Amino acid sequence: CARMQGFPDSFILHPKDECAYRQFGNSAGGSPGAGARRGGRLAGQGLARPWGSEGRGGAPVAPDSCAGGRRGRIWCFPARRTVANLAGSTRAGPGATAARGGRGRNRMRSERRAALAGTGEAAGGRAGPAIEARGLDLVFATDDGPVHALKDVTLAIARGEFVSFIGPSGCGKTTFLRVAADLERPTGGSILVNGVSAAEARGARAYGYVFQAAGLFPWRTIEANVRLPLEVMGFARAEQAARAARVLELVELRGFENKYPWQLSGGMQQRASIARALAFDADILLMDEPFGALDEIVRDKLNEQLLALWARTGKTIAFVTHSIPEAVFLSTKIVVMSPRPGRVTDVIDSPLPRERPLHIRESRDFLAIAARVREGLRAGIGDEV
Repeated sequence: CARMQGFPDSFILHPKDECAYRQFGNSAGGSPGAGARRGGRLAGQGLARPWGSEGRGGAPVAPDSCAGGRRGRIWCFPARRTVANLAGSTRAGPGATAARGGRGRNRMRSERRAALAGTGEAAGGRAGPAIEARGLDLVFATDDGPVHALKDVTLAIARGEFVSFIGPSGCGKTTFLRVAADLERPTGGSILVNGVSAAEARGARAYGYVFQAAGLFPWRTIEANVRLPLEVMGFARAEQAARAARVLELVELRGFENKYPWQLSGGMQQRASIARALAFDADILLMDEPFGALDEIVRDKLNEQLLALWARTGKTIAFVTHSIPEAVFLSTKIVVMSPRPGRVTDVIDSPLPRERPLHIRESRDFLAIAARVREGLRAGIGDEV
């Protein structure tokens, strides 16, 4: 679902997050019960569960008393968010709430668009790394004791690089991406994204995130899925349509705009997910093993398409994988990580040219890099790979 953290300062799509769907009726016109009826239909189709809205102090309220949102739109918020948080105080009545909420949303959307534009301009003018970690540590507190996920990770990713992270399961590859995306907070060290903190970069829409699962809404068309972050960010409809058309062309999904996710193959769904992450033109693309569940033939094709996309856009890409051939084929730099606690055991700069046909995998340079990656994994694991 769509998870809004600190609305509207951040937006991310994550299919596994537990969220409560809320649909706000149009208090300025129409029946407030219409929102409840629409939500009931969605729940009946197995597409969404009831939204379970909250009132002041987090107390549950009936869907009919929700106000201040746009009719016919479904948002998904963490349970701690309340109607009062999103649309002003509920004490003055639904009409006043809607008016204040609308003004507040418009103002905050304008600020977000300005921040996004500023980030893009600044990124183009800065010479520093896109992502820079220094002595990064992350320890998770669990019922069974602390789990040391990352330990003393120091790494710099230059602008325009394609960097792959490889290592055994549980070594902190995904955790590093989540820290860069401000989805996890480090317990030690520091990390900068586009020269600012991860929280500031998230607020300025500095990155797009592609998860292992495509996470597309089954009741929205492919174009509507791609437009979703643009809707949340307040782009005009014409701009949404233009951007969606452009990124769907980039991922070779032109002609599938009006299809639904269940009408597309797994590989096409992942391309739609990539298009959604590209829609708001962030400088950085964080990709958490997006092709891991696909067969080798489809994976090879998507690897070629991803390289072509990277060449056309010049994005900085951080890519998690468990595949040595995939890491070597895609990357300008390969980061090899050890088992938990996750540490960087080797950083390999690739001598391969940027244009890489599939048969380059048979070249001497390719095989030499793959052998070095295996040595790094063997050193970290302490066993044969």
